[in-house]
Amino acid sequence: MANQKKQGSFIMQAGILAAAGIICKIIGILYRSPLAHVIGDEGNGYYSSAYEIYTIILLVSSYSIPSAISKVIAQRLALGQYRNARKIFHCALMYVVVVGGAASILTLLFANVLVGGNSVPVLRIFAPTIFFSGILGVLRGYFQAHGTMIPTSFSQILEQILNAVISILAAFLLMRMVAGKDDTTLAIYGASGSAIGTGAGVLIALLFMLFVLALNRRILAKQERRDRSGELLDTGEVYRIIITMVTPIILSTFIYNCNSSLNLTIYTRIMEYVKGMSEADAYTQYGLFSGKAKQISNIPIALASAMSTAVIPGVSGSFARRDIRETNRKIAAAVRTTMLLSIPSAVGLAVLAKPVVLLLYPQKESVDMVSQLLAGLSVSVVFYAISTISNGVLQGIGKVNLPVINAAAALVLQTAALVLLLLFTDLGLHSLVVATVLYSFLMCILNGISVKRQLGYRQEVVNTFCIPIWASVIMGGAAFGVYYGLYHLLPVNVVCLAAALLVAVLLYFVLVIKMGAVGERDLLSLPKGAFFVHMARKCRLIR
Repeated sequence: MANQKKQGSFIMQAGILAAAGIICKIIGILYRSPLAHVIGDEGNGYYSSAYEIYTIILLVSSYSIPSAISKVIAQRLALGQYRNARKIFHCALMYVVVVGGAASILTLLFANVLVGGNSVPVLRIFAPTIFFSGILGVLRGYFQAHGTMIPTSFSQILEQILNAVISILAAFLLMRMVAGKDDTTLAIYGASGSAIGTGAGVLIALLFMLFVLALNRRILAKQERRDRSGELLDTGEVYRIIITMVTPIILSTFIYNCNSSLNLTIYTRIMEYVKGMSEADAYTQYGLFSGKAKQISNIPIALASAMSTAVIPGVSGSFARRDIRETNRKIAAAVRTTMLLSIPSAVGLAVLAKPVVLLLYPQKESVDMVSQLLAGLSVSVVFYAISTISNGVLQGIGKVNLPVINAAAALVLQTAALVLLLLFTDLGLHSLVVATVLYSFLMCILNGISVKRQLGYRQEVVNTFCIPIWASVIMGGAAFGVYYGLYHLLPVNVVCLAAALLVAVLLYFVLVIKMGAVGERDLLSLPKGAFFVHMARKCRLIR
C-alpha cells in the first residue's frame, strides 16, 4: 500500500508538471502564430536560428541545473541530510551566477561568430536571459527535489504567458519604429522584439520563485533543525559533487539537443553554397520546419520531459536507499503513463496534421509543406518520449556518462544521414524530418539498452505499448473520418477539428479502459483522478 501511495504521488507530481508543460507548449504555439504573422517567415527564421544557439548556450551554462540539483539534493533528503541539502543549494546558486554570467558576456561579445549576420542582434538580446535562467533553474531544481512540482509548474506558465504577450507587443512596436524600411530590416527588428519577450518571461518567473522561497523559509529551516545526520559536507566537496554531476548532464543534454542547431547549420550552408538558395530563403524554409512543424510536435513531448524531471528525484532517492525494486517500479510507471498519452498524440498529429496547421499557422503559402513535415515528425514523438525518460533514469542512478555516449553516437549517425540526403537527393526540408526521426529512434534504442544493463529492467509490453497502439489506430481512423466527413457538410476548420478531437479523446479513453490497459488505481494517480473515475463509473467502464 505504501508503494502504491508513493507511486500515485510520483505520477501526480509528474502529471502536474506535464500539464504545465503542455499548457506552456500550447501557449507557445498559440502566440507563435500571431507572432509569425507580425514578423513574417523571414523574421521567424532569424528568431529560430538565434533561439537555437541561445538554447545550446543555455544547455551548457544552466539548463541542466534543475535536473542535476534535484538529483543531488533528493539523495541527501532521502538520507535525512537537510543541512547538506541546503548547502548544496547555496553552492549551486554561486555556481550558476559565475557560469551563467560568463556565458552571458561571451554570448554578447561573440554573437557574430555564433550565428549568421542578420541573427546577431537577436542573439545579443538573448544574452542577459542566460544569466537569469541559471538562477531560475536552481530554484526549480530545489523544489523538485522536495517532491513538489507546483512552484515550477506555475512559474513555467507565468513565464510563458509573459513571453507571449511581450514578444508580440515588442515585435510590433520595434517594427513600427522602422516602418518603411526594407523587409529584411523589419524582420530583424521583429525577431529582436520576440527575444525581448523571452527575457521578460524568465525574469518574472525568477521573481515568482524567489517569492515562493521566501514563503517556505520557515518550513525549510524547521527541516534543518530536525537533521540528526551529524555530517556536514565541506564546501569544496559540495562544489566537486555539483561539477561532477552537472558536467556529464550538461554534455548529455547539450548533445541531446544540439542536433537542431547542427541541422540548422548544415541545412542553411548546403542550401546556400551547394543548391544556390539565398540566405533569406534558406532561413525562411528552415523556419517552416523549426518554427512551425517542430514546435507543434514538441507539445506532446512536453509530457515526457515533465515525467523525466519528476522521475529523477524519485529514482535518485530509491536508488540511494538501494531499493532496486522500487526504482524499477517508478520507471515502469513513468514509461507506461507516458506511452498511454504519447502514442495517441503521435497518431493524432499524423492523421490531423493539416487541420492542426491550418488552425495554428494559417499562412496559405506554407500550410501544405508544414503539414507534411508535421505528419513525418509525429513518428519521433514516441521515440523522443521514451528516450527522454530513459535519459532521466540514467541520470537519476548516477550513470550520467552513458547518455553522453549514446547521444554522441546518435548525433554522428543522424548528421551523416542528413548530409547525404541533402547532397544527393531533392528531399530538402524532408531530409530534416528523416534525420530527426532517425536521431530519436537511435537515442530510444541506445538508452533502453543502457537502462536494462544497469538495472536489469524489463518493460511490460502489452499494457504499455500494444494496447495503446491498437486503441490509437482505431482512434485515429475515427478522428480522420469525423473531421473530413463533417468538413464536407460544414467546411469550418476549427469546428470540425474540435469535433474530431472530442471524439478521439472520448473513444481512446473508453478503449484503453475496456481493453484493460488502465484501471481505477491508474486513474486515481492522475491529477483530478477522482473525476476520471467518476466519469468511468457513470459510463459503466469500471465497477
